[in-house]
Amino acid sequence: MVRVLTSRRWLGALAVALAFAVAAFFLGRWQWHRYEAKSARADRIHSHYDAKPQPLDDVLGASPMPLEREWTRVTMQGRYAADETLLVRNRPFDGVYGYEVLVPFEEATGRSVLVDRGWVANAKNAETLPDVVPAPSDEVTVTGWLRRSEPSLGKKLPQGQVASINLGEAGAQSGRQFLGAYVLLEVERRSDGTAPDRPTALDAPDTDLGPHQAYAFQWWLAMVAGFVLVWFGARREYREGLEQSSSDGAGPPRAPRPKKVRIWDEEDG
Repeated sequence: MVRVLTSRRWLGALAVALAFAVAAFFLGRWQWHRYEAKSARADRIHSHYDAKPQPLDDVLGASPMPLEREWTRVTMQGRYAADETLLVRNRPFDGVYGYEVLVPFEEATGRSVLVDRGWVANAKNAETLPDVVPAPSDEVTVTGWLRRSEPSLGKKLPQGQVASINLGEAGAQSGRQFLGAYVLLEVERRSDGTAPDRPTALDAPDTDLGPHQAYAFQWWLAMVAGFVLVWFGARREYREGLEQSSSDGAGPPRAPRPKKVRIWDEEDG
């Protein structure tokens, strides 16, 4: 059997099996890292999403917000700069593409934070902007969740539009220095407690972990598959070689099989 496995043919097969095992190991690690990232994100959402809102000044500064604070629920008071509204293009909602509506919000302290007020559907054609429910002009109390700045897509769009929720690009268009995260709107209230009209509220974040953990285990279990196939293939070749040698008379003679004793033979004896 060792002679068969060390032949050129089966050494090549073992090399292929080894290469597959290495690839399966790294594919399993990739799936595991994706699982860990989704699990950490779900933990952040579960710990922050329904928590008591904190004053924005206690949580957020000018520096980019750390990842562990994402989805922190905050509250703030001030006024919208409705004339500086920005539209984020190509944002899906329930399978339909449209825009997310960004409006700068001025706190009573003078700081500016970008607020995502929700979603509106595309107009009938790309050259026409959709009708957007304007932000209230009076003072409101805003409650929402902190989100990190999105990467820039490097696209130049007409004034009033952006390709992603990138705080630097939004600040360049509005001439403002925004705080280190934007606020995804949950609710806004006037001083009399009423809620003004707003664009369609975005869905709650998805916390499903997906199949990545299972895929990781599958890849790691598959690491031995190539070696198993090589073993069975070489074993079959070895047995076939023994049978061929026996039929050609080259190998040692096989011991004769014991003759079966039939019942009637015993009775005749």
